[in-house]
Amino acid sequence: MAPGSQTATHTRMGLVHLLRSVAVDLDLQAAAFATEYALHPTDLRALIALLDAERADESMTPGRLGTRLHLNSPATTAVIGRLEALGFLTRERDPHDRRRVLLIVSQEAKTLGWSFFGPLIARILAALDGFDENDLDAYERVLRAIAQTLPTA
Repeated sequence: MAPGSQTATHTRMGLVHLLRSVAVDLDLQAAAFATEYALHPTDLRALIALLDAERADESMTPGRLGTRLHLNSPATTAVIGRLEALGFLTRERDPHDRRRVLLIVSQEAKTLGWSFFGPLIARILAALDGFDENDLDAYERVLRAIAQTLPTA
């Protein structure tokens, strides 16, 4: 099948539509979590950004969080305040630079996240068990290529 053929184009568009459908369904799951725990959608995006940074072993400061979420300083402060009030986040001084404040996700927030999203993650992992390493490598390359096309600002 030639890359420019109608069949290849149809298959690619089918993948685009399937990806969009999955993204919408995942967004609905996130919205259900946000509703259940009285989180603003931006609060949930902040928690995800904080958890992603933690998994990558990167420290997160209020400024970095604001940049990541495309928020101005007052909006970032509001998000941090809401998450702190819910017990989902703490602010700690950086032990290497006492002028910097680090944002730390609480164990309670992690536990709630796992209780809600853990079953979905388990189902996704089980679905991926049917694929070999070459398939999974290709899947990762596809997702990374798609992610590269998304605007960052």
